[in-house]
Amino acid sequence: MKISKYLHSCLVFELDGYKILFDPGDYSFIEGLVTPQMFADVDIVIITHIHPDHFVIDILKNIIDISGAQVITNTQVGEQLDRAGIPYIILEDATANFGPFKLQAFPVKHALIMDNPLPQMTGFLINDKVLHPVDSMEDKLLDFKNVELLIMVTMAPFANEVMIAAFADKLQPRQILPVHDGYAKQFFMEKRYAAYEKHFDRLGIKFHKVFKIGGGVTI
Repeated sequence: MKISKYLHSCLVFELDGYKILFDPGDYSFIEGLVTPQMFADVDIVIITHIHPDHFVIDILKNIIDISGAQVITNTQVGEQLDRAGIPYIILEDATANFGPFKLQAFPVKHALIMDNPLPQMTGFLINDKVLHPVDSMEDKLLDFKNVELLIMVTMAPFANEVMIAAFADKLQPRQILPVHDGYAKQFFMEKRYAAYEKHFDRLGIKFHKVFKIGGGVTI
């Protein structure tokens, strides 16, 4: 399974020629470095919650117009898709198979954001190996302790590095792929990711420093 990152929290999972696109939000597209055409061959698009750094109607519509991909999401996002006339499948607290992928979906609580209501958000365990908790660090995620790979928020208005590292320390994944970094310039990410790498090396956890668009990991 190959996981490629397209800025911030926009990810493509690929296995046996089948592709899943997660959360093509505005932070990935705003500078023109990532375009909908890059996702012309995705099979499904998963939207985890309504925040614009994960979901924008116009961006999603462009991608599905090009690719013909099916949209998978939760009820709250679905209400916006209904208004836009975009068909979708609800997957918010169940397990389903798409191509070679087993997707275990479950509700997760978004970390608190100043003066903002919390959205409905859906986390995923992919093929029993990759935990994608999206923007959550709640204790119930520790049920996935020792998972092979954690998709980990690394910077956000709702978190700091001490909080983020403490969550991952308790979860003890074997590997970490950093996301949610679209706020930062390259030099800043390089410095902070070096700090994360040093921290997790002491625990025997591999921290993947992924900066390049389309870069990622294979597990």
